[in-house]
Amino acid sequence: MKKSALLLAAAALLSTSLPVSTQPGSATAPTSAEDRAKALHAIFHDYWEQTLKRNPEFASTLGDKRYNDQLSDYSVKAINDWLAVEQEMLLKLAAIDPAGLPDQDQVSRDLLIHDLTEEQEGAEFKAWEMPVNQMGGIYAEYPQLVAQLSFTTAKDYDDWIARLRALPHAFDQVTANMSLGIDDKRVPPKFLLEKTLDQVKQLANQNAEDSPLALPLKKFPDSISAAEQTRIKTEMLAAISKQVLPAYQRFARFLEVSYIPAGRAEPGISSLPDGAAYYKFRIKESTTTNLTADQIHQIGLDEVKRDEAEMLAIAQKLGFQDLKSFRASLKTNPKLKATSRDQLLETYRGYLGPMQAKLPELFGHLPKSPFEVVPVPDYLEKTSAPAYYQAGTPDGSRPGRLFIDTYNPTDRDLYQVEAIAYHEGLPGHHLQISISRELQGVPDFRKFGGYSAFAEGWGLYSERLGKDIGLYKDPYSDYGRLQADIWRAIRLVVDTGVHSQHWTRQQMVDFFHNHSTIDETSMQAEVDRYIAWPGQALAYKIGQLEILKLRDQAKKELGAKFDIRAFHDQVIDSGALPLDVLDERVTHWIAAQKSTSK
Repeated sequence: MKKSALLLAAAALLSTSLPVSTQPGSATAPTSAEDRAKALHAIFHDYWEQTLKRNPEFASTLGDKRYNDQLSDYSVKAINDWLAVEQEMLLKLAAIDPAGLPDQDQVSRDLLIHDLTEEQEGAEFKAWEMPVNQMGGIYAEYPQLVAQLSFTTAKDYDDWIARLRALPHAFDQVTANMSLGIDDKRVPPKFLLEKTLDQVKQLANQNAEDSPLALPLKKFPDSISAAEQTRIKTEMLAAISKQVLPAYQRFARFLEVSYIPAGRAEPGISSLPDGAAYYKFRIKESTTTNLTADQIHQIGLDEVKRDEAEMLAIAQKLGFQDLKSFRASLKTNPKLKATSRDQLLETYRGYLGPMQAKLPELFGHLPKSPFEVVPVPDYLEKTSAPAYYQAGTPDGSRPGRLFIDTYNPTDRDLYQVEAIAYHEGLPGHHLQISISRELQGVPDFRKFGGYSAFAEGWGLYSERLGKDIGLYKDPYSDYGRLQADIWRAIRLVVDTGVHSQHWTRQQMVDFFHNHSTIDETSMQAEVDRYIAWPGQALAYKIGQLEILKLRDQAKKELGAKFDIRAFHDQVIDSGALPLDVLDERVTHWIAAQKSTSK
């Protein structure tokens, strides 16, 4: 969305939701550039502080311990109160004339207007009434959160105990929201909820000592006395056994008795009362474009065809006449399968070293944040994506982590590992997100926020970048790169297929089988993921195609003056951006580069 359109959308939204006395322009606005900049920075600061206070778990993952003893308020009242705060911030932003302000201030203002406006639009679809599925929810959030926290003092432990004691109330709030969803006929598909129930039961039926929520008890710092350790252990285990595990068990009972029977039969989001409009919103939110479902579906079909042509060329070089026979060989070649969990992890690590050595040739700015490869937690591994990235803390006390799903390792394809390593690790998510978090001179909401089309587009672009610099030396790995690329192209087809064309789950599975050799474990989990998260999977390919388009444009217009390091820095050194904003930024950079050569 262009700046003028963004402001018009915000103004239109506000004009229909606020009384006349609070319309833009009714308050006295600052006039001088200095005063306007100060007012703008004050809004940025206020927005960020309120965001952290409203999302104490998020604050904790950033290493901000001010709210470490608190949980989010999941009530509908809290949601509505936040929407009102956002409306007030939109009014203040609209009252500040950006003319003459520094470029980054103008970009920050436009991005905050974009984000707040989108949240206001999205509130119509009441996503809080469907807060749980097999991909996660409150039941998985806190077991994952605890692994991201640091425990160095007795207060850290006491804060976690306070959170554990508050967790049953949070479960009650989420359950109330889900009950409203039943009334509004906003419930996920039944078969996904059955898988969710299995995960909840696994956590609910553990002994307190074995629960991931008791992870802090595995190791105490030497600074905490033995007596304090005994007290902390007693209180934490009591909170888990007497309060948290019963809350999980009640939640499992609610799922089994009330929620799953209300689950919808059709997998696509279009089966909701306002499903078509919701999917249109999700496409816009995920891709930051105005592409329609039909347009995206066709892009997917075209990309699948292009990838298959390149795959066929590799198959023929390896002595196969067609893709069908080559794909069949992949399934029976034992050298292409992992032999153990540890071997799978080490294969990922083995590809990241050579790429890291190449980074100075590709980027002028590299991150300081450390990085490590670790396995997915066991309670998530049966439904997890093959790999995912979790950002570290800004101070480096917790490294960025590439999580690898090691479940059923002998069914995992090793020829896909190289591409995934570049996407999720380097130069993909770890590099881009770490650089964003280390930015200077921009507000915090830009350092820690994001847009899926940018972040995931960059990740998929990073897979392709490995090929551009001479990696993928093994033809099977190069095929794996194309397999990963066609995977994202298939996503465009099956996501739009199920959510806008009423495809069945089996149609999604069949399309995968016809156009890829993605291992069955990953493919089944992925199909369910697209059903659970409408539109999210569209971001990857749409974002990648935009970055490639901009790179081709820069190469064409700059010729010998094109510098890949400067281009990459231009793309990622302002943090994540909507694709239209990225297009403007790179186009202006190209023009500036051309003018300096005259």
